[in-house]
Amino acid sequence: MKTTPLIILALAVAAGGCAKDPKDQDFVTKAGQGGLAEVQIGQLAATKGVAGDIKTFGQRMVSDHGKANDELKSIATTAGATVPSEPSSDQRDTMAKLDKESGADFDKAYAKAMVKDHKEDIDLFKKEASSGENANLKAFAQKTLPTLEEHLRMAEALSPNK
Repeated sequence: MKTTPLIILALAVAAGGCAKDPKDQDFVTKAGQGGLAEVQIGQLAATKGVAGDIKTFGQRMVSDHGKANDELKSIATTAGATVPSEPSSDQRDTMAKLDKESGADFDKAYAKAMVKDHKEDIDLFKKEASSGENANLKAFAQKTLPTLEEHLRMAEALSPNK
């Protein structure tokens, strides 16, 4: 039947659009990689951190970003976007550098990295929230922004940054 593609397209649009838009796919890729990195680096902080607030913040990153990763994966998969399975090479390099640090030097480097990463995350999510094509990805970005902004405030308040 020749109308089948139109029906599929109509269903996709009704479900929030399609992530075939390069900007939406870019968002899924960057947000997915960033989320995976936050979880892995958070696990590192929870075990290597010296200061209590570093360990606690690391555990919070594992929890919050783990949940956000699951939600992004679900939305992106439904939208037809490809979800990354590992952090970017730059993020892996950051993790390797942090893994070589210890003690107060680790805490300081981790706190600095978290401020930088969350500023980048906020910019990425604001862009998707305002100009994303897929309604569900756009809503995810809007919903997640306050948590990322809270993470940035928390990262800026970590003891090595004071």
